[in-house]
Amino acid sequence: MLHPLDSSSASPAPTNDRRKRLLILAGLWLAVVAALVTFRSVVMPFAGAALIAYLVQPLVARITRLKVAGRLVPRWVAILLIYAGFFVGVYLFFVALVPQLYRELARVSRDAMAFANTLTPEHVQELAQRAETWLSNRGIPVALSTRALEGADAAAGSGQFSLALDLEQLLGDSVKRVSSLVQENLGDIVNVSRSIVAGVAAGVFMLFFVLMVGAFFSIDAQAIRHYFGTLIPPELASDARQLVQRIDRSLSGVVRGQVTICIVNGALTFVGLLLFGVKFAFLLATIATLFSLIPIFGTILSSVPIVLIALADDFRKALAILAWIVGIHALEAYFLNPKIMGQAAHLHPVIVAFSLIAGERLFGLMGALFAVPVASILVACFDYARLKAQPAAAVAAVDSQAARPPAA
Repeated sequence: MLHPLDSSSASPAPTNDRRKRLLILAGLWLAVVAALVTFRSVVMPFAGAALIAYLVQPLVARITRLKVAGRLVPRWVAILLIYAGFFVGVYLFFVALVPQLYRELARVSRDAMAFANTLTPEHVQELAQRAETWLSNRGIPVALSTRALEGADAAAGSGQFSLALDLEQLLGDSVKRVSSLVQENLGDIVNVSRSIVAGVAAGVFMLFFVLMVGAFFSIDAQAIRHYFGTLIPPELASDARQLVQRIDRSLSGVVRGQVTICIVNGALTFVGLLLFGVKFAFLLATIATLFSLIPIFGTILSSVPIVLIALADDFRKALAILAWIVGIHALEAYFLNPKIMGQAAHLHPVIVAFSLIAGERLFGLMGALFAVPVASILVACFDYARLKAQPAAAVAAVDSQAARPPAA
């Protein structure tokens, strides 16, 4: 016959066992975090591989659902098919688009050389007089030509205000400085060329390395998820699944949605450049597409050369292309982002700006590219913790209040 205290005395054993398991799992997670921090200089390639595996996951899932000769397509075959399509696309890009890109770059060089050859003293004086006339009509007394500089000296002697600048001498000094700089660094051309070749070779190697690791991640995705699932206490498995689903919704919107929006932005920018007859349309559209990968700042940086090149032709053309770019990004903000990314992936612009600056400061350009996806993961974790820490009724009231439009 058991003593009445036997049942209560047996209860501390499961509690101690649970505490021991939690301590072991916490130690394992701390070891993982410590390893990532210690080897943070080599984390970026593996982060890129994980991002590639995440991007191709929906396509891999579709291919593996197909049946060939009554058997499902293996994951490794799906990965090979996707990579084959990627390299075919890269090949077609180089064959069809790189010659066009080269022609536009050559055109930029020719136009720059032609403009430099027209900068004779007479032409410089003509440009200076036009600038003086334009500024003086707007109430800005500026002396740029030789004749106006002589009058400016007389005005200065009489005490009148006048801003004087010898444009011809300024251009001449600039050309001399550039020429001397080129001559001084002429001996470094071999070293620079060697560095460029080494950088290209390292970049190609890193690309293949990232693709290889990304293939391993994608093929073993289920085993990797199961392994990390063993690092979660069983009683927290349901919460972990909900958190992963929330992260997936946010990350898929930010990553896959941003890639889709980049392509749409590049295509619409190219259409606008052709429509308004802006020079170097393909080159500028390519820059706009690539820079769109970086939210906010990339859009601003890619718009500056477009507007400046259009402004060199005509002021109205510059205003028209600027209005077109603003229209593209209004379409992105009010239609594409909600439809493609969804509300679950919405990040406040302040969070985006902070994450971009922090990523660039810590890891350079690659850090800026990964900043927004990492920020989306952290925000999803923060929101989930907020929901778990508050009563359901209070959270629903706060969320409904936040979703309500402001009063007029």
